[in-house]
Amino acid sequence: MLPSEQISQIKKQIIQQINSTFPEDKKLSAIQQIESMNEEQIGEFLKQNNLIKQENSPCIFCSIVSGQMQSYKIDENSDAVAILEINPVSKGHSLIIPKKHVSSSEKMPKKTFALAKRIAKKINTRFKPKNVEIITANLFGHEIINVLPVYSDETLNSEKHPAKPKELEKLKKQLGKKSKLKIIRKSKPEKIKENIKIPTRIP
Repeated sequence: MLPSEQISQIKKQIIQQINSTFPEDKKLSAIQQIESMNEEQIGEFLKQNNLIKQENSPCIFCSIVSGQMQSYKIDENSDAVAILEINPVSKGHSLIIPKKHVSSSEKMPKKTFALAKRIAKKINTRFKPKNVEIITANLFGHEIINVLPVYSDETLNSEKHPAKPKELEKLKKQLGKKSKLKIIRKSKPEKIKENIKIPTRIP
């Protein structure tokens, strides 16, 4: 059973998704339905929509790590991958996902935090926010890290807005890992030594 704090957070995320994707005439009833669900009903809803880890079934974040689910990956190391949040709070909002399914921050590999700091540094350099917060969270039983740029007073509880694919692609280019170009130095042409024969002078 999911903890009650997580249930309320999940409800909030589902409602935000409804607000951004449902037609106006269906929003109210869908939101009321989600709000009236108890912990057991929410858990069942998540299972039916493949949003929670079930037996022999990977969680949504494990599916992203394995490449089964599309994401906008901007970096990775041996322990984690960094992707753009598709429903960001602010410009550059990113998620760091451990490659192994970990259920608590205590079990988080060290390099996961190292990757979070690297992404925070990139965001800071490119977008100049007031601050970049690194916050752990547990969603669907998988511990992740939010790298959240703060431009005014944003927090993880601030309203999220679905990002358009074009925006995400642009951000991916701005924050993505650039491949190191090999600089091929042209070797200087060798000086050809020639034996120049001076003809003997004939008087």
